Amino acid sequence: MSIKIENLTHIYMPGTPFEKKALDNVSLNIQDGEFIALIGHTGSGKSTLIQHMNGLLKPTSGKIIIDEVDITNEKVKLSEVRKKVGLVFQYPEYQLFEETVEKDIAFGPEKLGLTGEEISERVKRAMNIVGLDYEKYRSKSPFELSGGEKRRAAIAGIVAMESKILILDEPTAGLDPKGRDEILSQIKELHSKYNITIIMVSHSMEDVSKLADRILVMNNGKCILDDTPVNIFKQIDLLESVGLAAPQIAYVIRELRKRGISISDEIFTIDDAAREILKIFRSEGEGK
Repeated sequence: MSIKIENLTHIYMPGTPFEKKALDNVSLNIQDGEFIALIGHTGSGKSTLIQHMNGLLKPTSGKIIIDEVDITNEKVKLSEVRKKVGLVFQYPEYQLFEETVEKDIAFGPEKLGLTGEEISERVKRAMNIVGLDYEKYRSKSPFELSGGEKRRAAIAGIVAMESKILILDEPTAGLDPKGRDEILSQIKELHSKYNITIIMVSHSMEDVSKLADRILVMNNGKCILDDTPVNIFKQIDLLESVGLAAPQIAYVIRELRKRGISISDEIFTIDDAAREILKIFRSEGEGK
């Protein structure tokens, strides 16, 4: 399912001393099945942008067109939009409230008016997708789970709605390395297996370099860059000028190139760097 945003502007508290332009004439297209990363420093407009995508905020001006429907039109039922566009807020585990994991995940599908059998199937499928064993976790209290398990349960509640677009706001925030890796692995599998459109807000350049098809860079309410990870992270100076950075390995690669080592400047993950450096060592060894 595609998203088209046309000249989107949002002003908070207009006409007051606290007026703030959070989005400034933003236009972009997101194609069906893409994995988009949205990055930018605090206050750049990321959260405001994603809240427009499922109708939580109304624009001051501009349009948001989802699956050929302009959701800013007053005649559009936003409840129908939110069935298609799932939004997982930062720290979604704070929104868990039912007495069991199964009931919490079932809450959304119940509001869709589905039958008991359909709800049960959706809960089982969602738990499987996020890596929670149904029999093991179904009767547990959400509050007994680890941080990573709570995060997965919360995401399962959105996945069970079977939205065609999934928006994730800092899905690994506050998790330990193990929980973070588990969540990212499940998100990657969710995208590759079900081909849904994913938009992920993140401050981790390492994460977005591994997962995203495209990266959108926000600054002062504008989308200043829209390109592949390779092309975005080549622009280290520009990223640093807006309070961001490239993945740490990019700085290592840049230093190696400065020292005359012939290595690609399109490497942004540790695994790719390790493979490339091994190739260089092997070729040098064979040349002696």
